[in-house]
Amino acid sequence: MTQTTPVDELRGLLPAGRVVTDPAETEPYRHDWTRMPAGRPLAVVLAENAADVQAALGWAARHRVPVVPRGTGTGLAGGATAVEGCLVVSTERMTAIEVDPATRTVVAGAGALTSAVKDAAALHGLWYPPDPGSFRISTIGGNVATNAGGICCVKYGVTTDYVMGLDVVLADGRLVTLGGRTVKDVAGLSLLKLFVGSEGTLGVVTRVVLRLVPLPAPSATLVAWFDSTRAAAEAVVAMSLRVRPSMLELMDTGAVNAVEDFRPMGLDRDAGCLLVGQSDAPGTAREAEVAVMVACCEEAGALRAYALDDPVEGDLFLEARRAAGPAIDALGDVLAEDVCVPVDRLPVAMARIEAVAAATGTPIPVFAHAGDGNLHAAIVRTPGDEDSARRAQEAFEAVLQVALDCGGTISGEHGVGRTKVGVLPRQLGPDVMDVGRRVRDALDPLGILNPGVLW
Repeated sequence: MTQTTPVDELRGLLPAGRVVTDPAETEPYRHDWTRMPAGRPLAVVLAENAADVQAALGWAARHRVPVVPRGTGTGLAGGATAVEGCLVVSTERMTAIEVDPATRTVVAGAGALTSAVKDAAALHGLWYPPDPGSFRISTIGGNVATNAGGICCVKYGVTTDYVMGLDVVLADGRLVTLGGRTVKDVAGLSLLKLFVGSEGTLGVVTRVVLRLVPLPAPSATLVAWFDSTRAAAEAVVAMSLRVRPSMLELMDTGAVNAVEDFRPMGLDRDAGCLLVGQSDAPGTAREAEVAVMVACCEEAGALRAYALDDPVEGDLFLEARRAAGPAIDALGDVLAEDVCVPVDRLPVAMARIEAVAAATGTPIPVFAHAGDGNLHAAIVRTPGDEDSARRAQEAFEAVLQVALDCGGTISGEHGVGRTKVGVLPRQLGPDVMDVGRRVRDALDPLGILNPGVLW
């Protein structure tokens, strides 16, 4: 008599085709964009609804199998990296989107692409502001898991500011619904935001209710070139005291040249730094805000600073900034940082990151959501070169310490994942770490959800 295996049991709980075990088919589900070492999953569940996730987690709890949730795998902190013998639960097929214009909300499956949510909202004259650099390929569930941000955060905030409701499957397979479509809700403990940014360690998000806002007015754009990153950062600090731009992005010379090599756009290769800002304020206030931004750049010693009134022309510079991530990825094997510092410490942080690059002999091109102090320091190592890998890791740790020394955080939007877990206690301290562990133990007493992430 043939004995039934646990995986056979799992197959019996789900419709045909939703449990994958062939190594060739599970291979794409082992890694996120960090490409860090990964284990081999026991199986991958291609969930199409919350019931599939419930069945998968209930099975995992009974058999004490670790679970790694994932969307499209665009994470940059190793949070969706498989551990040996785990069950990967993919929500990428859960793509339903429903917009309710009356309540200015959208209900989206965890696997819905961020860009698809934006497009659906735009059909009703509405807007979903959070826009991570990977918005065209990242999922809403992943955005919630890491509390993703993006270019518009300086004015419009991050993912958590738009999450009104969640459906979450807990570690034991129970489905809970938190929040909803009402603007006000103080019934019971505020558990909703506990799951935003929890990186799959407290439950698996299956459905999200998001707040929408009216589409913004066309933007006017600031473009400024500087001979140093410090001068550009000082201009950002000056702006923070006087205006609230809808976007304020920075690219140092390494990032600019990477973009020009990757996708030539006519950027100035010789300048030390490019600053691009926008204002979407109504009426004449838009031009007035950009004029202040230009003045701040000139006062900080900009080589050139000017305003663009044509939204199409302005968006070309925005596309250049969006190209920075893929362009730098093309340089080699990259360790991605997303540290964040108080805006007034931006000049110091930029200077210290440059010093880290010099001291370790490691290229560290920087692009940044400068308006909110979020720095993407991309540490480039040479594939197959052990000495380069050692120096890159040294630089990675040093940049994290720069953020802490400046009163900032080791992660602004990518999450801690598995790449920064060793440094988290240095930021939070033992008491906060203990409180976090207690919460996690209460919701996942077996410790099966995304082991190795956060703790």
